[in-house]
Amino acid sequence: MNAPRTILLVKLSAIGDVLHGVPAAMAIKDAFPAATVGWVVEGRSADVLEGHRAIDRVFRLPRGWAKRPAEILRLRRELRAFAPDVTIDMQGLFKSALVTLLAGSPIRIGHARPEAREGSWVVTNHPVAPSAAHVVARNCGLLAPLCIRAGFPRFGMPRWPLARARMEAWIESLGPGSPPVILNPGAGWPSKLWPEDRFAAVAARLADEHRQRVVVVWGGERERSMAERIASAGRAILAPQTSLQELGELCRLAALVISSDTGPLHLAAAVGTPCVGLFGPVPATRNGPWGAGHVTVEPPAGARPPWHERKTDTHSMAAIDVAAVVDAAATLLSAGLCRVA
Repeated sequence: MNAPRTILLVKLSAIGDVLHGVPAAMAIKDAFPAATVGWVVEGRSADVLEGHRAIDRVFRLPRGWAKRPAEILRLRRELRAFAPDVTIDMQGLFKSALVTLLAGSPIRIGHARPEAREGSWVVTNHPVAPSAAHVVARNCGLLAPLCIRAGFPRFGMPRWPLARARMEAWIESLGPGSPPVILNPGAGWPSKLWPEDRFAAVAARLADEHRQRVVVVWGGERERSMAERIASAGRAILAPQTSLQELGELCRLAALVISSDTGPLHLAAAVGTPCVGLFGPVPATRNGPWGAGHVTVEPPAGARPPWHERKTDTHSMAAIDVAAVVDAAATLLSAGLCRVA
């Protein structure tokens, strides 16, 4: 195969899922440095891709675009002008297959069934069966038809100077102290939420027993109310409202991030911050924070639900106790892995 001139990646959402595709873009740019790499993405997830050295163009789509004929036609015009030689569908759903079809690439790579769903496999002509457990490795596995081996995948996330300056100023306003430990209590699925009182207990123990300054981050009003209660009960500090880029830079300034399986956890891992990941309905072997210097805490094997109940499960996260999370955090803190970037 000749080296492709233009390559289009399709991973529309959510934030964590988009981040899990970034190492594939890095591997492509390493293999074909002269190629122009584009990425189609929805909503604010695009913010974590802006300025990335492996991504030359970001095609931003508004939420609900697939129900608007004018948006579909606009996207088709833009993608046909981009003229990708190769399109790689990392999502494997109807909407991502629609993007792949609109792009008109002669080479269309995607997940094979059953990883591909909603008929998306019909559009691809180079289906790839997964051979790895973790989603980052699975995404990099889609590069096999291009004869690319990713080695150890890496993120190579950009710096966002304006966001960095705002977060540095906020931390300085708190007065002297060690780099903060960040708690992120929110999650995209209710089944991934860890009880508020346990987050508060972790905050209190880190403050009292380990002399850590603890910050609780949030996104949206529902999460803000949750974060306020945790901060109050756990003697922690409520973070200001942040954009994704600000959150990424706040994580870079932190000693440690504690979170369940959700976008902020994977953003922290992507920028290189040590993480304690709490994994209940989905195993850490599949979705855990990628890279070295992280610890995951999971319930006993018997508490994990069947895969088809992963979004409705109410027991697995409740089976994670406070002591295990505090011990995991203390392990990273005492090992000297926590740093300021």
